[in-house]
Amino acid sequence: MVSHIDNLNAVQLSSPSIVTIGMFDGVHRGHQDLIGRLVRQARASGRTSVVLTFYPHPDVVIRGQTGRYYLTSPQERAALLGDLGVDVVITHPFDEDVRRIRAADFVDLLCARLNLSALWVGADFAMGYRREGNVAFLREQGAQKGFAVEAVSLMLEDGGQAISSSRIREALQRGDVAQAGAWLGRAYALSGPVVHGDHRGRTIGFPTANIEVWDKRVLPAYGVYACRAVIGEQRHMAVTNLGVRPTFSGARLTIEAYLLDFDRDIYGQTLTLEFVERLREERRFNGVEALVAQIGRDVEAGRAVLAGA
Repeated sequence: MVSHIDNLNAVQLSSPSIVTIGMFDGVHRGHQDLIGRLVRQARASGRTSVVLTFYPHPDVVIRGQTGRYYLTSPQERAALLGDLGVDVVITHPFDEDVRRIRAADFVDLLCARLNLSALWVGADFAMGYRREGNVAFLREQGAQKGFAVEAVSLMLEDGGQAISSSRIREALQRGDVAQAGAWLGRAYALSGPVVHGDHRGRTIGFPTANIEVWDKRVLPAYGVYACRAVIGEQRHMAVTNLGVRPTFSGARLTIEAYLLDFDRDIYGQTLTLEFVERLREERRFNGVEALVAQIGRDVEAGRAVLAGA
């Protein structure tokens, strides 16, 4: 099981380590490729594999980024990295003090805390104040302080573009969950406790499970989606509406899933929704009858998509 530590200064490794640094938000296929190679090398050489990441995102501190920006919470990210075989994940606080650390000083901290023997970074990586710690700088530091630097090429698609967290965010914001899932290597998922809504779904024949999701988590565009719903070890087909329910003059964002062939009280339980395909945009209907008829069509469309997924 991965060891998840919330501050670099709380770590003191005795065995040599191979370290990589980055946000790794989403832990997409490009991240998986780099991490997988690092883990294999660490195991083959008897070293500790370490991922150093940050929270909040540097874009929040440096660029004033607000709103829903994260593809994964720090805990989700650590779990995904652990699934790849990483020994230690460090989620270090990112603030103005960290922003202004000189690159050489940060390297000294890595050496002192992590017993650094090798640093793996992307070819365009840079760290430290004003991004002074690029690959050339780090190689000079390594020659002086006794660690190797491996610059890893980014994973490219057939079109020659790199898979990136920003491109995944953009795909989700236009509702293209299938493309986001292809880049992630798994369906984009939202998890949260099932909470009480206004129970309108039950009155129209489609009882739904509403979930609360972290308010900094990226949401797909408003619309109706075919999803896999996961409760504990069980998986179910689901059709999920994400939006404000304009037919009922809604203003509050809701994420509500109609689980197909399911009738059980799951209030308070954690429900995970894996978004497979967008079925349609959210729109206002002229009355409840028209909405119910459309939901029926959505259910059949979702069933067909999920049966073939």
